[in-house]
Amino acid sequence: MLRLNIIQQLTKISLGNTIYRRCFFGTQRLYSNDQQQQYDESDISSKKDDDNIDQLPLYDGHILLSPIQRTLLSVGSALAALNDPYRDDAVATFGETTGYYALRQMYAEMLKNPEGQRVIRDQPRIHSTTIDLEALGQLPPNTFGYNYYDFLRVNKITPDSRKQVRFVDDPELAYVCQRYREVHDIVHCILSMPTNMLGEVLVKWVEAIQTGLPLCWFGGLFGAIKLNPKARQIYLNQGLPWALQCGHQAKKFMCIYYEERFEQDFEDLRKELNIPKPPKIGKIRSHV
Repeated sequence: MLRLNIIQQLTKISLGNTIYRRCFFGTQRLYSNDQQQQYDESDISSKKDDDNIDQLPLYDGHILLSPIQRTLLSVGSALAALNDPYRDDAVATFGETTGYYALRQMYAEMLKNPEGQRVIRDQPRIHSTTIDLEALGQLPPNTFGYNYYDFLRVNKITPDSRKQVRFVDDPELAYVCQRYREVHDIVHCILSMPTNMLGEVLVKWVEAIQTGLPLCWFGGLFGAIKLNPKARQIYLNQGLPWALQCGHQAKKFMCIYYEERFEQDFEDLRKELNIPKPPKIGKIRSHV
């Protein structure tokens, strides 16, 4: 049974004079504002009221989909991402509409890890409004924080570009999905992988093994099709064997509270995470 139900990470929704609590198996009325009542299943509102509650968003930006809508979005976003791997909207949608079971497993693994538990508890966000990126640039060059800052600068990317999760029908799993999305660039950094197509494919293989997300398996399997001959040779001879080894032997990247590690020595962090020495693939043109 999902650990979410055990620890009752629930979302409260206020309707009129009644406060409801959304849990994994549905909505239960707990008490009125006028008089607290012992919960009893016979005290649940009419089915019509329950149906209305089920249509309410579970978090800011949440969009509830029917099974048919979810299927159509999954297929459509997969085709769009396959045609253009840099379509971040398609990639994000595919990840959200197909990732439920993998997100449950990721959530459970984080709860089993002390550091992962604190990430779940605090729900930190990686954004320019929550992290002083310029301050990271003032750290010593050997620190993880400086290397992350330098990675963003060299590749001309920003953590603010990550899409907000919309299609995950559980607040806690939505955060796990958002966290995965926001630490993706950090994973690139600690793996020393560039942001070209070859680097993206190799990171996706590592993430696929660690998370089980269909998005990552999809990216690893089909992303290689987009590689040009030179990049494909590097991928087969060096990159893929390394990525498979890294995915299996490295510690779970989702269980790391990166915000607390910025002043840590970069190489010490990589050793702690048990990351094998990456291949030197550079910034070759790798997209066909």
